[in-house]
Amino acid sequence: MLVTGAAGRIGMVTVEHLNALGAKVTALSNVEHPDLKADRVLIGDTRSETDVARALEGAEYVVHLAALAHPSAGTPYDVYSINVVSTFNVLAQAGALGIDRAVIASSINATGVPFNPHEIRQPYFPWDEKAPTDVGDWYSLSKQNDENTARMAWRRWGIDVVSFRFPHVNSPDVLERMAENARVKPAGGLREAWSYLDTRDSAYAVELGLTASLSGAHTFFVAADTTIAPYETEDLLDAFAPDVPRSRRFIGREVPLDLTAIRTVLGFRAKHELDLPTLPLEL
Repeated sequence: MLVTGAAGRIGMVTVEHLNALGAKVTALSNVEHPDLKADRVLIGDTRSETDVARALEGAEYVVHLAALAHPSAGTPYDVYSINVVSTFNVLAQAGALGIDRAVIASSINATGVPFNPHEIRQPYFPWDEKAPTDVGDWYSLSKQNDENTARMAWRRWGIDVVSFRFPHVNSPDVLERMAENARVKPAGGLREAWSYLDTRDSAYAVELGLTASLSGAHTFFVAADTTIAPYETEDLLDAFAPDVPRSRRFIGREVPLDLTAIRTVLGFRAKHELDLPTLPLEL
């Protein structure tokens, strides 16, 4: 099994998780990391046909996590080109080799909402994968095109691809600090619908994406069931998105994402959620 971006935030935990499951992992990273342990650890570039071909030797599955994960992670040209070329290169080679399944890291930013330079809102809540997109930055465009590449790879070579629209993913200590910030400045969480995910749950989602009985190219929102803000979701939406239609009410701190698809198709539910109080929202 190949894992790209293996020394990254999600990659490190995913490699550890897959190792614990008994998988034979090839870890491909563009940097060395002393804590990265796998059957093979390769240093290379996911844009390189040679590096990816070497990493794919003997692989039956692919987990593609390598990316520049923010608009400011490089120049606009670098962020866009590195992300889209890497995804195309990995999926095209994997598909041509007859590999049956790949999981790739898309992002909630494929919607275009979080980094949009305009004052936009989600079209409705619960926000789902079918919502229209409005892209105004190069990182979000790269993630949208990664999902298009997944669909093309499936149609061209028949490789099944699971794309996860990850929200902010991090370790429990960082998420706790983010929750404190959301307590003080709750408006800032609207663009990601106050969603979050523990890195351990991102690795668990990858496991399910690799093993689920499905075919085709599928895109899933994936997040914890609850929000990162210590307020009732209805109060947050009343305060910060009163004009956005809601098709149902939200209970307590229920995240205003529609997680039906990932629950029913993959059987995923987050196992590691923040234990936050529910406070009155005072503006």
